[in-house]
Amino acid sequence: MSPKEAAAIAAADLVPSDAVIGLGTGSTAELFVRELGRRLEDGRVRKIVGVSTSVRTATLARELGVPLLPKHDVPEEIAITFDGADEVDPAWNLTKGGGGSLLREKIVAQASRRLVIMVDDSKLAPRLGATFPLPIDVVPFGWTTHIPFLERLGVQPQLRRLFDGEVFQTDEGNYVLDLDFRSRGGIEDPKALHEQLLSRVGIVETGLFLGMATAVVVGRPSGAEQLTR
Repeated sequence: MSPKEAAAIAAADLVPSDAVIGLGTGSTAELFVRELGRRLEDGRVRKIVGVSTSVRTATLARELGVPLLPKHDVPEEIAITFDGADEVDPAWNLTKGGGGSLLREKIVAQASRRLVIMVDDSKLAPRLGATFPLPIDVVPFGWTTHIPFLERLGVQPQLRRLFDGEVFQTDEGNYVLDLDFRSRGGIEDPKALHEQLLSRVGIVETGLFLGMATAVVVGRPSGAEQLTR
């Protein structure tokens, strides 16, 4: 069993019955959805309905018989959301968006009473931005106007592309710019950076998820553990 699988299976032990739950996006979230499907089938979990954070997750959930709310329905309150992360710092702040769904993920996380993050131990970082580029979601119109602003912040933004060279677009049709702070040792002040980025019209959201995680489940070669503060 891989560390990611261990984290996903351990997180599934936290799924309540008779609840609305958020379903994240990414490789670990997909492993979680598969485990959720198995538990629904054998009766270990009952009467749940999911809120998907991406078309990709919704497609997988339907294939596995996981019931979902309609496409754009996000209730005012979600009991618990299960998602992955690209980085988790010691204070449980996160960078997310490697899967390209950071906007929907943040909307669902914001509506959730609890946010359970599932990662393998390689995602634990001493500082956000130290090990993984920070994605930001931008409107396609005028996206190049952000480049000088971002360069003044000390990073060279990269427009995310698919393997065939086509520009990657989110489920909302937006672009993703990846900001690489690794050569600087990470992001010095994530909160200030988040506010600076959102001050730009056309930057829709950042991959900084600050103070949102309520639990972190870490998969290791020896198994999984739920971190304590």
